[in-house]
Amino acid sequence: MRVTTADFIKHYGSLADRALTEPLTITKNGRDRLVLVSAEEFFRLKSRDRLAVLPAELSDAELELTAKAEVPVEYAALDAEMVLAR
Repeated sequence: MRVTTADFIKHYGSLADRALTEPLTITKNGRDRLVLVSAEEFFRLKSRDRLAVLPAELSDAELELTAKAEVPVEYAALDAEMVLAR
């Protein structure tokens, strides 16, 4: 659902409740300004954050551990997807 800032301010209670079940886009001057989601959805998305680093930033011990790492058997089927992605 998309609403203007003015409408959001006027109808905060009902719109905030609606944002518990679906994202609410708040616009200003016809442009998307904010997206309101439930706290549960925010924390779900936040938990998916990942930290990416360059291999050059890893210590020798971390590189060694990475080289020795093995994929658990239950994820072996994903190898086929990697072949398709090439």
